[in-house]
Amino acid sequence: MPALEKTLPVDDLGYLRIVASLWGVELDSADPPKAALELALTLCDAELLEEVISTLPEEAQSALGVLADANGRLPWEIFTRRFGELREVGPGKRDREKPHLRPISATETLWYRALLARAFFDTEKGPQEFAFIPDDLLEALEFVGFKTEAPASQKAPVKASPAPAPVAQLSDKPLGRPATPAEKSVLQNASDGILDEITTLLAAIRTGREIPALALHRAFLLDLLAVSRTISPSSAENDPIAAGWALNPEAVKRFFESPRAEALSLLANAWRASPDFNELRQIPGLVCEGGWHNQPLATRNFLFDLLALVPKKQWWSLSAFIRDLKTASPDFQRQGGEYDTWFIKRQSDSIYLRGFAHWDDVEGELVRYLVNILHWLGLADVASAQEGGPLSAFRLLDASPISDENGKVIVASNGRISVPRLTPRTVRYQVARFCEWEERKSDGEYRYRVTPASLKVALGQGLKAGQLLSLLAKNAAGPIPPAFVKSLQRWEINGTEARLEKLVVLRVTRPEVMTELKNSKAGRFVAEPLGSTAAVIKPGTESKILEALAEMGLLAEVSGLKDEE
Repeated sequence: MPALEKTLPVDDLGYLRIVASLWGVELDSADPPKAALELALTLCDAELLEEVISTLPEEAQSALGVLADANGRLPWEIFTRRFGELREVGPGKRDREKPHLRPISATETLWYRALLARAFFDTEKGPQEFAFIPDDLLEALEFVGFKTEAPASQKAPVKASPAPAPVAQLSDKPLGRPATPAEKSVLQNASDGILDEITTLLAAIRTGREIPALALHRAFLLDLLAVSRTISPSSAENDPIAAGWALNPEAVKRFFESPRAEALSLLANAWRASPDFNELRQIPGLVCEGGWHNQPLATRNFLFDLLALVPKKQWWSLSAFIRDLKTASPDFQRQGGEYDTWFIKRQSDSIYLRGFAHWDDVEGELVRYLVNILHWLGLADVASAQEGGPLSAFRLLDASPISDENGKVIVASNGRISVPRLTPRTVRYQVARFCEWEERKSDGEYRYRVTPASLKVALGQGLKAGQLLSLLAKNAAGPIPPAFVKSLQRWEINGTEARLEKLVVLRVTRPEVMTELKNSKAGRFVAEPLGSTAAVIKPGTESKILEALAEMGLLAEVSGLKDEE
């Protein structure tokens, strides 16, 4: 960091004289550059420095100690948020109003004594503004024994408070407090239901269909599968998968063949260790814009260290946990104080959440979202104060509750297949590939229907109807209806033997009229004869047929269709 000689202004004699007066010294030179050099040499005098520090208000001494403990510099925003603002005034207004005589903060107290400077320094994230102690002044402070860890016998006039540090290093006590009865009014117990949601999602990606509504946040599930290497972005041209993802066969096989406990553990471990899983960019209702970068793994690990202090199996107030975190270590995510450079917008009203005033809207929601992820992974029960309200309490668990996959498939003669939630995942995944999907029942049962169209899709993926019969025979709750078996066997041999469709039909009273129409310029719109006095009309050509009949001197009666003339 620069020395005093580089930080004192060489073009502002008024400021130099203010500093000199507060140090109780006189400047011999009236030339600003010479006065700055003279003052720089004077301020590093150990005896004088010790005397000036001893006269500082306690808050200013504390601020100076915090800065010294941080190796002489802290991001300007973090420092001023803790120790107050520095009023921006020009030389004229400063000399008239004399703010140095009535400082509004510890920051101003140090600033007008030149014990504090500000400048931009290069960081890994680009240029950033810092509050700092000039290098030679920092050395002089160490020489006079101004250290926060110094014993009382040393010369430091007042022991400054310690620098901000992660709470996990400051105390072994958990943040927050036990939850009140009101905070846990509406309970949501942990479960392993995420495995069923992922089965649905993988089946949708495999069949190329639109991803249906899911009980869990879709962005979370997709990112979780990505970091566990179960799916990967698809780069194929004309990719039929709307979601833009492709399955990794070996990982999918491992997921379905693993017991539920092992499969859930694989997902949780992948999330916990991934630097690419970015919770902040997943939070529902927030939109992250711009090229800034956060460090999700470091943030996640820090929060996990804090959550590890919370007693297991005890309901804990999430609101109090977030409140205490804001007080003790608010910059756990933005250690550089980037509250104005991260562009995060609230989706509901498009307001940008800039500045520390929106900490609860960003950092607070991040903590709440992380606890929700623990709940989705079966690692925490959660609760709200009211139905549909935000999470207000949580209870950490030693292990996820695991269900047995012992459900049996129910097959109806009309082609409908019901699959209970706890049917083996691989069975439902394969059934879903052969069928149209119907709405899931409220009791968790999945419903499917075999149709010629769904069998054609399955055939395109190398699946045969006989394979579905074998799968159902092994996993059905009872005998498969003979009519259903017969229909699949006939389809596999003959394909579609019956079709039900809506058609536009033209009927005339005499065969001669139909013959005349076919011979006219509108004859190409007649698709399929249905006898001598009726025919199917190509969709969308009704108006052309009506015009042709009018030219033939016939007025046609329209029934069940809108007149397109």
